[in-house]
Amino acid sequence: MSTAVYFMDAVITPNRSLSRGGFRVLMTILIVLNLLIAGLFVAIGALPVPVFLGLDVLGVFIAFKIHYRAGQQAERVQVTADEVRVLHQIGTLARTVWTSPTAFTRVEIEDDGEHEAKISLKMSARRLSIGQALSPPERSDLGRALEAAIRSARAARHG
Repeated sequence: MSTAVYFMDAVITPNRSLSRGGFRVLMTILIVLNLLIAGLFVAIGALPVPVFLGLDVLGVFIAFKIHYRAGQQAERVQVTADEVRVLHQIGTLARTVWTSPTAFTRVEIEDDGEHEAKISLKMSARRLSIGQALSPPERSDLGRALEAAIRSARAARHG
């Protein structure tokens, strides 16, 4: 597929609400506040409390690191005249989770119009849900764009 013409090459990544700079600001504020509180507890002789405050900061740090690592994951949907391919990427590593001939691949869009949308690739008895990291309106848009890309790819192959 390296020299093939892509009718769609969409990369879907989860949205992260806190930037790296925001994370630094949050951690700085949390550390400063915990140091002030720890100083008060040390002054009154409650020495074990600063240890637990430090564990609290460590727990927040680890949780955000896990959160950012999950943010490196991506789903890539590619459509050529020959095939539809879905890859799951983590950083620079990619694993193909779906390949099917474009001519036999269907897109199923289940949309209640407001709160939920589900996009699936189907071929015979095989099915794969895609776009879970997107909001329901974005999933619907992805489904329509994917249908259009598959139609264009079929037309290019047979036209």
